[in-house]
Amino acid sequence: MEFIETDREKPLCPHCEKPISQIKATRIKAKFGVRFLYFCDHCKKVLGVSHRKGFWMG
Repeated sequence: MEFIETDREKPLCPHCEKPISQIKATRIKAKFGVRFLYFCDHCKKVLGVSHRKGFWMG
């Protein structure tokens, strides 16, 4: 599989189908580590949730 990096095309939001120019994030309180919820700048629907481990979790 080939990986091609480009800045000529913008991905589309799977919900509103508008080009994504910005992804907004909000921090979610968690007992361990930090979680972020990512959402579309246009329709505000969730694109994904991530988990960033603390230094003690490896």
